[in-house]
Amino acid sequence: MSDKPGSNPAVWDLEATDPELCERLRVGLNDVLDPEIGLSVIQLGLIRNFRLDDAGQAIVKMILTTPFCPYGPALIDMTRVKAEEAIGMPVSIELAMDVWDFAMMEEGVDLDWGLY
Repeated sequence: MSDKPGSNPAVWDLEATDPELCERLRVGLNDVLDPEIGLSVIQLGLIRNFRLDDAGQAIVKMILTTPFCPYGPALIDMTRVKAEEAIGMPVSIELAMDVWDFAMMEEGVDLDWGLY
């Protein structure tokens, strides 16, 4: 697997059936920044899925850049609040344990922030 940003993009379940709702979520979550890195949860690729369950509840599957991220709880809560504002319905955050890497970031994100 390549470490090149964009080579491991998230695939959202709702993208095929409700791209407009996905776009509203994407725009809303661009305001949620990782305070240490300064990039949004969208740019970092931390939002791995967006779906509705059988009851119509919105579920956002999210990962963190590190398992012990000190800002994790605040970042998860900010993501939930902004997601609810963006799509106009209650949102549940499902925290996944996938290991984050640079390939999950959006293509074209500037990597000149000292991690390489």
